[in-house]
Amino acid sequence: MARQHAQLPVSSPRLLASAIGVAITAGSAGHMVFAAEKTDSKASGNAIALDATAITGEAQDATSYQVEKASSPKYTAPLVDTPRSVTVIPQQVLKDTGALNMQDALRTVPGITFGAGEGGNPQGDRPFIRGFDAQGDTYLDGVRDTGSQSREIFAVENIEVSKGPNSAIGGRGAAGGSINLVSKKAHLGNSFDGGFTWGSDQTQRYTLDGNYQFSDTAAGRLNLMSHESNVAGRDKVDYDRWGIAPSLAFGLGTDTRVNLDYYHLESNDTPDSGIPYTIPTGGSAARTKSNPDKPYAGGDHSNFYGLDRDFRKGRTDTATFAIEHDLSDSLTIKNTLRHGTSMQDYILTQPDDSKGNVNNGTVWRRANTRVSNTETTTNQTDLFGNFYVAGFKNSFSTGVEYTREESQKSSYNVNVDTTPRSPGNSSTNCTPSMVGASSGYNCTSLSNPNPNDPWNGAISRNYAGTDTQANTYALYVFDTLELNEQWLVNMGLRYDHFDTDYKSYTAAGATTAKGDDVSEFVTGQFGIVYKPAENGSIYASYATSATPPGNTLGEGQDGNPLGGTKDRSGNLLSSDMEPETTKNYEIGTKWDLLNDRLSLTADIFRTEKENARVQVDTTSYENAGKTRVQGFELSASGKITEKWQVFAGYAFMDSEQVDGGPLNRATDGNELPNTPKNSASLWTTYQVTPKLTLGGGAFYVDDVYGSVANTTMVDSYVRYDAMAAYKLTKNVDLQLNVQNLTNETYYDKAFSTHFANQAAGRTALLSTNFHF
Repeated sequence: MARQHAQLPVSSPRLLASAIGVAITAGSAGHMVFAAEKTDSKASGNAIALDATAITGEAQDATSYQVEKASSPKYTAPLVDTPRSVTVIPQQVLKDTGALNMQDALRTVPGITFGAGEGGNPQGDRPFIRGFDAQGDTYLDGVRDTGSQSREIFAVENIEVSKGPNSAIGGRGAAGGSINLVSKKAHLGNSFDGGFTWGSDQTQRYTLDGNYQFSDTAAGRLNLMSHESNVAGRDKVDYDRWGIAPSLAFGLGTDTRVNLDYYHLESNDTPDSGIPYTIPTGGSAARTKSNPDKPYAGGDHSNFYGLDRDFRKGRTDTATFAIEHDLSDSLTIKNTLRHGTSMQDYILTQPDDSKGNVNNGTVWRRANTRVSNTETTTNQTDLFGNFYVAGFKNSFSTGVEYTREESQKSSYNVNVDTTPRSPGNSSTNCTPSMVGASSGYNCTSLSNPNPNDPWNGAISRNYAGTDTQANTYALYVFDTLELNEQWLVNMGLRYDHFDTDYKSYTAAGATTAKGDDVSEFVTGQFGIVYKPAENGSIYASYATSATPPGNTLGEGQDGNPLGGTKDRSGNLLSSDMEPETTKNYEIGTKWDLLNDRLSLTADIFRTEKENARVQVDTTSYENAGKTRVQGFELSASGKITEKWQVFAGYAFMDSEQVDGGPLNRATDGNELPNTPKNSASLWTTYQVTPKLTLGGGAFYVDDVYGSVANTTMVDSYVRYDAMAAYKLTKNVDLQLNVQNLTNETYYDKAFSTHFANQAAGRTALLSTNFHF
């Protein structure tokens, strides 16, 4: 069997990155110590650096779980005075919890779940925020990060989660909120952080984070990562990735600052095919809401239903050039130019329950395939600062954006035609007699699948596919108006012009379908903040979002697709192609207590989508549906005492499909998929001695439905984690993390049909970290 796919050199660069990290660790430790001491000795005489720190105010405690302000200038007030729910996961929480990727990190934020992908809906991070799919709503340093991918965090400083419709801040989509990754950038001063993590399931991870100051105003930073691991409790699944992220900065501490940043990540994994849902006699049509199907592996939850043919390769490259200039003490202009590409290439064997196989102890091995590449170029110019009008202070931010996005998507031919199946016939259900060679190993046992089955079908590239292009032109403005010491008004408005087109074609290049759409929409936010005290606020806010046709460019599940929707007979259905709009009402309060060490928040919200795209008859769609999510949230982050830290939250979400359209009345009143009623997280650490810190956490997610029909579901779960950190010396420390302490079997990704993804079992990670 010959697999034809893009060749990504993974092992050699990964080993090179590891070798560089080890060499620097071994050979440069003494130099780094000397450099650190030299920097310290000069600190008292470095008036410029000290004065710069004094101007910007008291320095934030780098080890604290509390964050006072979001990184983007579009947030024109500190978080305590921002009239919306914003959670920032700081670097120390990422470190203490042992997070290795974005999904690990977001586990600490209630109200976020993850959905599964297959072929049409791609593999990769698919977060749901307050019940709304946010696969296309991830940003890097405030700029949209287009393309489906599994995101690493080795070069991430912190992660900002904004809940509620957020199109005014980030543009299209963001019906439930958005996620912003803040990257590690070069800074003044010399520092070196390196480490290696060895753990269960053959985990090996090496990281390096070195910053070097070239001159009084210039510095460079380099982040490296190499990671290999299997997955606890899962057969065959493994991850192999490496990454590099250099950063250069010039003009630091001056009026004009320039940043050059690059990010590269490659991965080569054996993807998890998941566990099939049970299915009643009579097939999927016999599923009911009163007795939803749940994932079942035939008695062994480690079962892997894939084959040796399975692979998933990825590559992400992002280059950013940013220049920032202070026009005055109160006015700054910044321009960000970015170009990036994101590629996926995979064959995933899905345990397909749709043929009614699971109830007779067999599973059909269905191949999901994808070859896709997304290329994005963005230029964003921001002007921000503050000014006074009639004695009232205005903290403002305004800007313009142009973005060009291009996506190409194709697949593989995976030949499954075998005797006794007729050529091209995929409707025959598996039976016990077909398990093994008689079906070409396309049918396997539910209770005892063998990933090493000698499947010898043919694989070839299928160059038929779809190309999608989109252009965004946007203008936005935000302002926080201080009426007096107690009353603030927060306002934001954004105009978007989004034009997109697609073309589907055969392997020979003949066009099979094409279409285009131009959407213009205005989104906004408005909030009133009352401050009964300097350290607290009470607010009420309103915000909107818009999701135009073709929002994800085929790189996510698009509820309002650009075109190509067909009925069961293959006829193209018409659609009015309007943007879906979402609005949010929120009332909340925020307080910084215990000498501003601990931040507490609470909010009540109601999010409505009143023009969801629904099918209204056998030939057409309209924006006539309605969904609703309402509930409340609580959170706490920071220090209870100088030695005791906490990062915790709770979310209650009551979701409902209010109106599914004339052809979907049967599901009206049902809960929305991937929207648990209750979810909570608690992570806390305590510094027992100056050298020893102990910590632990619990994470709870309620029952989650896979589809709006509420006929597939994964059960609720509680996961417990624990950690211990010990400082051997000033420069070396050890950290032990045990994740899923009780080895709970649970599912953290629910697909609408067919399968759910099982989370990792008990995992132990021992890290050795060096700091200079």
